[in-house]
Amino acid sequence: MTAAAGGALILSTMTETVREPADRAALDAALQRMGLISSGERARYTALTGGVASDIWKVDTATRSFAIKRALPKLKVADDWFVPVERNAFEVKWMEVVRGILPRAVPPLIGHDPQAGLFAMAYLDPATYRNWKNELSEGRTDEVFAAAVGRALARIHAASAKDPVIAAAFATDETFHAIRLAAYLEATAPKHPQAADALMALSRNTLATKLSLVHGDVSPKNILVGPDGPIFLDAECAWYGDPAFDLGFCLNHMLLKCLWTPRAAAGFLALFEILAQTYLAGVNWEPPSIMERRTAHLLPGLFLARVDGKSPAEYVTAESDKARVRLVALNFLAQPPERLADIREAWAREIGIKVLA
Repeated sequence: MTAAAGGALILSTMTETVREPADRAALDAALQRMGLISSGERARYTALTGGVASDIWKVDTATRSFAIKRALPKLKVADDWFVPVERNAFEVKWMEVVRGILPRAVPPLIGHDPQAGLFAMAYLDPATYRNWKNELSEGRTDEVFAAAVGRALARIHAASAKDPVIAAAFATDETFHAIRLAAYLEATAPKHPQAADALMALSRNTLATKLSLVHGDVSPKNILVGPDGPIFLDAECAWYGDPAFDLGFCLNHMLLKCLWTPRAAAGFLALFEILAQTYLAGVNWEPPSIMERRTAHLLPGLFLARVDGKSPAEYVTAESDKARVRLVALNFLAQPPERLADIREAWAREIGIKVLA
C-alpha cells in the first residue's frame, strides 16, 4: 500500500534506544511497499521503548524521519498474554474514523501495510507535544486540559453512537476480550473469590453492550498535550461497544496517580471530577445518569485490576498502597455505587484528602 499524505508522528511517550532490528529485511520490505523508502535504500532504525504491545521504531532516511508501529502477538509483561496481531489494522481504522470527527485529536498516518501488520506515522517534537502522564507525574494538574479530554472523548463516542456501519467495521469482540476484559477483570477474579462473580459479570455485561466506538486504552500515557488540545494514541484495543470502558479507564488513572504523586492527590481528584462532569455533559446517546451508573459499576473492577490483573500499574508497588486499592474496590464491588462521585469521595477518605461533595 502506498503512503498517504501525512504529518508527523507523535510518540513522546517513548524513549530512544539505538538497536538494529533483527528482521531488518522484513521491515525494509514493508517500507518499500508503503513507498517510504526506495529499493536498495538503507534506513536507520532506532527502537522506541515504552510500550508492551508493539515494536515501535523511529526510521531515518536520507530525506525524512518517521516511525513505524508493529503489533506483537505476545505482550511484554510478566504473565503470558497473547493477543491477535490484527488489532494493528483496527488501530488504523480507529484513527481514520476519529480524524473525520476531530481531525486534530489523532496523529496523521503516512502509510499502512496490513501484510506486515504495521503502520507508519511521522515524528513530532515532544517539547511541543508533551505526554500527559509525564505532566501528571510532575504534579501538574491542568483542569482545562482534563475538561478538554472529557469533551473530546464524549464527541468521539457521540459521533459514532448507534452507527451500524462503524459497528460492523469494529466487530473486534475477540481482541477486546483478550486484551482488556480477560486480562483485567477476569484475570483478577481468581485472586478475590468474594468478588469473582461481580468481576465476571462486569466482563460479560461490558462485552454485550454495543453503543459506540471505543478506544480501549484511554490512559494518560496515550494522550498528548498538544497546542490544539488532546491527541489520542495507541488505539490497539479499538472496538465497537461500551463507552463506559473508555471513561472508566481514564478516570481510574486519576485515582491511581494519587499514590504515585501524593502531593498532587487533591489535584488528581479534582481532575477526576472535572473530566467526568465534562464528559457526561456530552452524552446524548442515552441518559447521562445511565452512562454514569454503568461507569461507576465498572470502575472498581478496573481499579482492582491495576494491582491484581495482568497489567498492574508499575508505580503502585508498596503493599500498603495495594491494600488501600483492594479495600475501596472490593467494597464497591460488593455494593456497586450509583455515582462516580461516590468512588472519588471514598478514595479521598481512604488517602486522607478532603474534597468537596
